[in-house]
Amino acid sequence: MGLRETKKQQTRQALADAALPLFLEHGFDQVTVADVARHVGVSGQTVFNYFPAKEDLFFDRQAEVEDELARLVREREPGTCPVEAVRDYLLEALKHHLPPFPTVAEGLRFHQVIADSPALLAREREIRERAEAALAAELEAEGDFPAPVLLAGAIAGLHRAVLRQARQRLIAGEPGKAEDIAGLEESGEAEPPRNIAEDTRTAFDALCHGFHGR
Repeated sequence: MGLRETKKQQTRQALADAALPLFLEHGFDQVTVADVARHVGVSGQTVFNYFPAKEDLFFDRQAEVEDELARLVREREPGTCPVEAVRDYLLEALKHHLPPFPTVAEGLRFHQVIADSPALLAREREIRERAEAALAAELEAEGDFPAPVLLAGAIAGLHRAVLRQARQRLIAGEPGKAEDIAGLEESGEAEPPRNIAEDTRTAFDALCHGFHGR
């Protein structure tokens, strides 16, 4: 990678890193692109050069998230069905509650900001739809699975339902309040919300054994 490209990536990351804390503290609709620009010491136009819309600043990992399910299937171990690949990823993720955030409290705040903003909710739906479409394309390219579009919808739907249920239980205080869980994480004692891991394994295993693939 050349120096110019490296500097562009560094600037883009600096903008995203500055924007997220502002959004988490004040809410998406209360923070302007100009606020982010002032925080970094650049012009508003510079921000738009890297992020065409304010939603792009919030979802700066959008391309990565849209490819996540397809990547899990693409990079799975030989002989593993795609359902198992996504299942195992989720089971590992549940051990850390709501990755990739440093604490549960920050992760919950991130999702609360989304819930409070119609613009972010709309963008989140677009991301999910693109992730499902990318997964369908991956399954279809492999050519080993019947009805790849429907299978992708089933996998993506389960993936979405697991994450939603985990968030809801954490928000409700299971196994404790977000602040308590965050404290436990620091001591290495945090556990996934009860029954989520078991339910995840049961649901994904039922889907995996219901079709013939690799």
